[in-house]
Amino acid sequence: MNGNWYIAAFAVVCSALSVMFDAILFFLAFIIWLFILFKKKRLGKFPITLSLVVYLTFLLYIPPIDSLKPDTDRSDVTFSGKIIRYPVKTETMLQFDFKDDDTKDTMRVMLFNLDRQNPTIATIQSGASCQIHGDLNIPESSSNPGQFDYQAYLASNGIHYEIVINSIEDISCHGSDRLNVLYTMRENIKEYIYSKFSEETGAWILALVLGDDSLISKDITELFQRWSLSHLLAISGLHIGLVVGLLYFFTVKLQLLTIEKAQYLMMIFLPIYAFLAGGAPSVLRASSMVLLVLFLRKVKRKLMITDVISIVFIMLIIFDKYIIYHIGFQFSFLVTFAIILSKKWLLSSDSLLFQMLKLSFISQLVILPIQMIYFYNFNPLSILLNVFVVPYFTFFVIPLMFLLLLISPISFLHVFMDKLFSFVHEIFLRLLQGVDTNLFYPWWNGQFPTSYIVIYYTLLIFMLAMILRDRLTRAFAYGTLLTMLLVSLMLRPYLSPYGSVTMLDIGQGDAIVIELPFRKGVFIVDAGAAISFESMEATNRNYTRVIKPFLQFQGIYEINAIIISHEDTDHAGSVKYIVDDYRVNTIMISEYYQLEEELIHKQTQGEILRVKAGQVVEIKGKMFNILAPGVDNKGSNENSLVFSISLGGRDWLFTGDIDKETEKDIIKTFPDLSVDVLKVAHHGSNTSTDPMFISAIKPNYALISVGKNNRYGHPTRDVLETLLKEQALVLRTDQAGAIIYRYSENDGTFYQFKP
Repeated sequence: MNGNWYIAAFAVVCSALSVMFDAILFFLAFIIWLFILFKKKRLGKFPITLSLVVYLTFLLYIPPIDSLKPDTDRSDVTFSGKIIRYPVKTETMLQFDFKDDDTKDTMRVMLFNLDRQNPTIATIQSGASCQIHGDLNIPESSSNPGQFDYQAYLASNGIHYEIVINSIEDISCHGSDRLNVLYTMRENIKEYIYSKFSEETGAWILALVLGDDSLISKDITELFQRWSLSHLLAISGLHIGLVVGLLYFFTVKLQLLTIEKAQYLMMIFLPIYAFLAGGAPSVLRASSMVLLVLFLRKVKRKLMITDVISIVFIMLIIFDKYIIYHIGFQFSFLVTFAIILSKKWLLSSDSLLFQMLKLSFISQLVILPIQMIYFYNFNPLSILLNVFVVPYFTFFVIPLMFLLLLISPISFLHVFMDKLFSFVHEIFLRLLQGVDTNLFYPWWNGQFPTSYIVIYYTLLIFMLAMILRDRLTRAFAYGTLLTMLLVSLMLRPYLSPYGSVTMLDIGQGDAIVIELPFRKGVFIVDAGAAISFESMEATNRNYTRVIKPFLQFQGIYEINAIIISHEDTDHAGSVKYIVDDYRVNTIMISEYYQLEEELIHKQTQGEILRVKAGQVVEIKGKMFNILAPGVDNKGSNENSLVFSISLGGRDWLFTGDIDKETEKDIIKTFPDLSVDVLKVAHHGSNTSTDPMFISAIKPNYALISVGKNNRYGHPTRDVLETLLKEQALVLRTDQAGAIIYRYSENDGTFYQFKP
């Protein structure tokens, strides 16, 4: 297998993709690839047979993350088992992973409102044997397209349950394991850094030396994510190389140890540092590769670097079958393997600038599908930005972080270097924010289909192969096809004859997104926000967790109109956040809407359109028939904007939070009103949905946007019975998650996000 270990690694990759996407397409691609290699006499029968065995073995070994345990939630249960990871303790929260002795299931234990002064906290350590009393829950899953799926995230770490405890007194622990010594050492180093350095410098030392970026501000981490710079916030092979270089300098160059003894020291120290650095996949990859190379030298064996990375890849998955789902693992191995294969091309230029540009180009292209799958966008300018930012971190920031830690006992020196770094880094961050403000033009791709992944990487491999063979004309042709593939991905919504209406599940509130066929128009009907119980003000939680991810998932970057029914936070609270991030051409409100000064100030790029009953407003070829309010009803709910619109061969009625009196006025003023789909008013409250109103309009479908187990008791039994009596099919977000109507010109079908 010497020189062919990459075949086995590729077999594992195909197995993982087959499991992740539940698609046979990757198996077929693998078979075709093996057949090509066999026909070109680059592989014999034995390597091919072994590769197929590897594929089938890992197909059974790698677990699908959508398989849930059958148990339901249970309250007041006592568990016995061990803590298997060092507990995370903040000022207000305790969290750790716990393996139950009876079921052998791994569970995430959560305690909020933590009392840090309680002596019991000291007993909660890695490897401790514990008895825990709490409520067993199945983690919450995503209920909207594009929304982060916490249940799937925990499942990708082998965790299918949560235990929520009410008090620290519900935990009784004793003992610890040997790893706890290293965990304690890591915590002590962190405390030392807190005490020695300024808050800003300490945050970057923790991130770049110990792999803990929790103290770097959310704005900075999001900025780095937008520009595909997140890899710079994680410990990578560069850090391991720096650690190895420092060890070599202080031992061999200063003649403290022989080369052989220095190598033994590295073999002992690297696993310890990988652990202290948080055990990130990039650290495990880099340190494992160094250890394997050192071991091979000891046994006088030599392998190609592609064999080394392939063996490490397979070994890490054998050690932890869930690591394949870690985005850092995926990024690290993809980029490293691509760089290894492209080494000849990267070094073909004598110019450091061109080498960096090539490196950035390769790195960004190879992770582009994963970037799009996780974040739904790609910023082409990030390739160029990486050329300048990566050297800044490589030659200044990362070495300085290690140097600061080494010189920290010398007070005057580390204080001076601390201030120098803060000054320079502040300038860098301001420049980066300026670039973000003026040059951030991402490609919003939305979904990345499985077939596109296979085609993309096939074209990329052929393009790179042609570059390495110096056949630039063919390489350009493959690059053109690659670009056309990406452009087609962006153009898909504009070529699709299907539109959709999506009632998002934002809890107790309304948020509905209408997309016209061929992306001729995008409308949002209400965009509610949750209220913070501490400040009693609107928060951005619904926007950041549901609305914005959905818009990104759909590849939406411009909104033709937002129709706000009325002022209540559960209908209008997220509009200001949308206007901040998206171009909104029109905001439609009633004559009696009390518009906030803040929203008037923000809506400078589009118009604010006030309408009243009897008007017909045309936007992007769609007619909005305004039915209410006709007069000032002296109340926010009562003055809700009501309109009808035809979508997919059905007549829709959007009602805001109107009351029964308004419903009666509508059927009195518009006696011939035809309704196929009713957005039930006020989340199913009995203040609306009058039997007379429902009998008059006779809807076939009734959509209710309502929070799960809400304190208002919505929807009420009276409302449900009224709708049932008229034989309307009721669809509720608390049961179905997002409700999606996918339609063509004259027909459509309703789907529930939750099956």
